[in-house]
Amino acid sequence: MMKRKIYNTLLVAGISAVCFSTVSVTAAPVDDTLVIDEEIEITTRTAPPEGHPLKEVISGWHYRTPETRALETDTFQNPGYLGIEQGEEIWNTVEGTEGKSCASCHGDASESMASVGATFPKWHEKMSKPVNVELQINYCRTENMGAEAYKFDKGGQKPLTAYIKNQSLGKPVEVDLTAGKMQAWFDKGKETYYKRTGQLDLSCASCHEKNNGNYIRADHLSQGNVNGFPTYRLKQNKLISLHNRFRGCIRDTRAEFPAAFSDELMGLEVYVTWRGTGLSVETPAVRQ
Repeated sequence: MMKRKIYNTLLVAGISAVCFSTVSVTAAPVDDTLVIDEEIEITTRTAPPEGHPLKEVISGWHYRTPETRALETDTFQNPGYLGIEQGEEIWNTVEGTEGKSCASCHGDASESMASVGATFPKWHEKMSKPVNVELQINYCRTENMGAEAYKFDKGGQKPLTAYIKNQSLGKPVEVDLTAGKMQAWFDKGKETYYKRTGQLDLSCASCHEKNNGNYIRADHLSQGNVNGFPTYRLKQNKLISLHNRFRGCIRDTRAEFPAAFSDELMGLEVYVTWRGTGLSVETPAVRQ
């Protein structure tokens, strides 16, 4: 029994060492400027908010290959815009017992949703918690449309979220931590961010703070900013939601991952969104 314990301990330590032994190449984020369709200037590097642990806040766009970065500069080439088009169709589709669509209440999304992608998650007084765009959509569906809530990553949840967030393209991220109990959720999210977990004993900070700019295997580690979600990931050939990515990262530490939109992950979303304060909304960003 003791031998097995020692073996397991050495095995986990070995796996962790292998993962980070490949972090031997360091490359600074590229010096480049993101302009979409030759007219929308995107802030991809900015000064951090007070209390931020890093000296500069940098978009993940700077850590990608030239080919991947180029895709995001052109909305016709960016494959994420297929999801945006689908989201627009859903926005105008009547669903539920009340005979309403999103547009029935909110009209032209380019006006009514212009700041949503930059300011969510927000404190929701009736739910007594912060909500992201996905949870707000579900609240509207059940309370105002008489429609069923979307299940996580199912139905129109991702394309509609991407469409709504895309209306804020180019606007700076700014989360209001003074509303309700947002500060307490921020503190909870910060604790999650630095908590080591799983067999590999890693935290979010292990990759995105301590090792950003380094390579692990073939991946150039970024700061992990979330200003481009839902993001089109080329290796998965589809839009990926933020909570899907959270859960994927936690899974990769060989830990059990929380449910999407759980209190743990909502706190993490509040905190990680704050870490990207000042960056422009890029949704749908393109990543490898």
